[in-house]
Amino acid sequence: MGGDARDMSLGEARSALAWWLEAGVDIAVQEEPRDWLKPTAPKRGPVAEPAPSPNLLQPSQDTLAELQQWLASSIQLPLAGPGAKRVLPHGPEEAPVMLLSDAPALEDAAAGQPIGGEAWILMQRMLAAIGLTADDAYSASLSCFHAPGARMSDQERAACGEIARQHIRLARPKRLLLLGDGACMALLGKPLPHARGHVHKVEGVRTVATFHPRNLIKRPLDKSRAWRDLLLLMEDES
Repeated sequence: MGGDARDMSLGEARSALAWWLEAGVDIAVQEEPRDWLKPTAPKRGPVAEPAPSPNLLQPSQDTLAELQQWLASSIQLPLAGPGAKRVLPHGPEEAPVMLLSDAPALEDAAAGQPIGGEAWILMQRMLAAIGLTADDAYSASLSCFHAPGARMSDQERAACGEIARQHIRLARPKRLLLLGDGACMALLGKPLPHARGHVHKVEGVRTVATFHPRNLIKRPLDKSRAWRDLLLLMEDES
C-alpha cells in the first residue's frame, strides 16, 4: 500500500473513509484498478435528431379555381405553420398582367392580399401609368403565408417556384411582372439586378422583373428605373 505500515486510529480511519467516499469509492474491492484522480467525463445529453425536411406537396390541379382552393386549404405549403397567416391571390383569369411578389409582409397580411398598404397604392399608380387598373391585374405571391421571423429555405423557394409556374399556367396572364429579388430567384434563377432590363419567358408568358413597390417607397430614386421596366413589359412583341 506504501507509506508507514502501522495501525490506523479510529479518527484516521474515519477520515480516510470520508475521503474515499468523497473521491467516489463505493465498493471495497473491484477487479480492475481505478484511477481516482482521472477527470470525470462530461455527461452528454441526447443527440439531437436532424430537423425533418418540410413535407411539401407539388400542385397537380387542372384549373385555376382548383389551385386557389388548394392554396386556401392545404397545410403542406412553403412557410405553413402555427403562427403563419394565409394570404390568397386575387384577380381575373387571363388578366392583362400578373403581379408576382415574394412572401407577404406584415402590411400585406393585414390587408389580406399579396401586396397591401402603401405598396398597393403605389402599385395601382404604376398600373395606371401603363393604362391598366387594379381590376386588370392578377396578384399573387410566391408563398401564400406571412410567417413572422421565418426565412425561406432553398428547398422551400424551389417548391414555391414550381407552384408559381403552375399558377402562371392556369391563370394564363398576357404578361408577368416579377416584383423583387425573391420572385426573380425562384423563377429566373438570378437576382433582380441581373434580371432587370431583359425580357424573359416564363411558361410562355412575356416576363419582366422590377422593384417591389415597397422598395420604391424606401428608395424613390429607383422609380425612374421601374418606369423603364414597365415600358419594357408593355412593348409590342410583334
